[in-house]
Amino acid sequence: MAITINGSDVEAPGDARVSLLDLVRDRLNLPGTKKGCNQGACGACTVLVDGERVLSCMTLAVQCEGRSVTTIEGLAAGGALHSLQQAFIDHDGFQCGYCTPGQICSAVGMIAEIERGVPSVITADLGGEGLSLSREEIQERMSGNLCRCGAHNGIIDAISEILVREAAE
Repeated sequence: MAITINGSDVEAPGDARVSLLDLVRDRLNLPGTKKGCNQGACGACTVLVDGERVLSCMTLAVQCEGRSVTTIEGLAAGGALHSLQQAFIDHDGFQCGYCTPGQICSAVGMIAEIERGVPSVITADLGGEGLSLSREEIQERMSGNLCRCGAHNGIIDAISEILVREAAE
């Protein structure tokens, strides 16, 4: 069985101990996904598996057999940046850039969670129509992704812009 990574089928590694992070970085030469803490605490390795955000350092590649994985490289379509990638540029949502791929992939997954109505730990009204798009709600949902440079304001501003844009559409 294969893993679909950024639209291409890839054979799962024979060694069941290979992490998804090591598969995409070391074996497929997709360097966008970063190895930060390698313990699931920083979020630098976040990718999307079937549209949901996962920490690739804590996920075995074989767990993704038959599933679709999207890395930061796979978000851009036809040479055009994903709207969140462009928003990060527009709002200076990065400094050193190391955490940026994981931040963007996490934000894409987070927006999908909001669209599905998945609450966060601070969601006040679980029975209401739609979820709050407050700054605090975004900060809570992105709390698993650390930025050591302190670009959090730009990151939240970039995500807020996309949420507002999508709400208006």
